[in-house]
Amino acid sequence: MNGDRLVAMANDIAAFFDSEPDKEIAAAQVAAHLKRYWEPRMRRDLVSVASAGPVGLAPIAARAVELCAYTA
Repeated sequence: MNGDRLVAMANDIAAFFDSEPDKEIAAAQVAAHLKRYWEPRMRRDLVSVASAGPVGLAPIAARAVELCAYTA
């Protein structure tokens, strides 16, 4: 899947959880969503895209990707 599309999808998920006052909890919820509903290949691709440099991830999405990087 296209890296830009994965970033956009992760940002959409992060936007949904952005109302959570504790942003670390929000990032954990995004990471849980990615782990539950995304194929491992999609998570690996997103982690790879994010580790290559700035890609436009929202802060909550970027933290979620960090959390997923350990279990992608």
